[in-house]
Amino acid sequence: MKTRKGLVAVAAALSGALALTACGGGGEAKDDGPASLRMTVWSANEAHLKLFNEIADEYRKSHPDVTEIKFDPLPFENYTTTLTTQIAGGNAPDLAWIFENSAPDFVASGALRPLDDTLKKADGYQYDDLSPATLKLWQDDGKLYAYPFSSSPFGVFVNTDMVKKAGQKTPAELIAAGQWTWDNALATAGATAAKSGRAGLVIRDFDYKGWDNLSTFWTGWGAQAWSEDGKSCGFASPEMVDAMTALHKGIFAQKALPGPGTTADFFAGDAAMTITQISRASLLKEDGFGWDLVPLPAGPKGPYAVVGQAGLGVMKKSPHAEQAADFLAFFTNPTNSAKLAQFFPPPRTSQLTAETLGKTNPKLKPEQLQKVVIDGITNGVVKPSHAGQAELSQQVRAGLDPLWQSNADVKGVLDGICAKIQPLLAK
Repeated sequence: MKTRKGLVAVAAALSGALALTACGGGGEAKDDGPASLRMTVWSANEAHLKLFNEIADEYRKSHPDVTEIKFDPLPFENYTTTLTTQIAGGNAPDLAWIFENSAPDFVASGALRPLDDTLKKADGYQYDDLSPATLKLWQDDGKLYAYPFSSSPFGVFVNTDMVKKAGQKTPAELIAAGQWTWDNALATAGATAAKSGRAGLVIRDFDYKGWDNLSTFWTGWGAQAWSEDGKSCGFASPEMVDAMTALHKGIFAQKALPGPGTTADFFAGDAAMTITQISRASLLKEDGFGWDLVPLPAGPKGPYAVVGQAGLGVMKKSPHAEQAADFLAFFTNPTNSAKLAQFFPPPRTSQLTAETLGKTNPKLKPEQLQKVVIDGITNGVVKPSHAGQAELSQQVRAGLDPLWQSNADVKGVLDGICAKIQPLLAK
């Protein structure tokens, strides 16, 4: 058996799955009978699932051997834990959506079936159209183990009605004046929250748990969770201390962000701004409030972008791995990729234009798509990911807990995180 760095640190559930895959001997499980396929996804959004099912129904018309394709939404907050538990328990899906933060573990584990041959041989697939930069996280030893289903930069959705009512300049006005910075964004969010009695700025899916979503903030200071080679902790760096000091002030002094234990849904009209991706635009209601989508504010290091990625992989031990890979090729071919681009920016270079994305994103203006999505993919950095992410993430989350108090010692907290995770990074 070939041992690879990072496997020891993976979550216990995934480790159990590895015993069946990397060490299992032999290749894929075989089942020549009719296939019922299941694909786990993080989204239960009706618009997303409707589109997925339409594509699946079209596929089944010409593939009678596939009797069913079921999309199985798992809760976002514990998606990876649930998925790895299913794998270890012998209830693995045939296909799975995989977040960027667990990509290194899944790719190195041997749990996924290589996709290169299937995709390259698929009729009209145009494999060479896939941007090499979007593939990098999902490759190992020259093989592709998951298709970069979504490479989606983070932007700021703005409730322009709420901001104007509070007597504040909108982000668009600040951008026009060259003043869309984190200092001004936090000031605007704090003033709007005070005036409206609602929340100012919400970093969606953070909720004082999903700490890697804070990279949409600290990257503006040039901070990183760890070094490029993944061996050195970055939480104690001066850049991170400055960034987290600004965030702490924004939460507890300026009241620009809702504090611990407080939730606010921008799309329900409960917040002035939220940092999230364009897939959430489907939550905007036609008869709701006036809104805008703008890039992340500039930090002390200038303009920047952060990208969230999700890969789509086939489980090697699926009894229907061959059929699952064939469906994945259909699901992500040029035609369906263009349809999915409504919610999930594709890795296809030919489709990353404002004109192409605009056809399936009628709610977003070409300028918004260009500045937030296309420029973001071109210039952005991917959210933090590392082998052994499950254990690392647990340590960072616990280490950050003391920061979420008004009298926190920011530098002391961040030094403590590095003391905890440096041994894990050095493995």
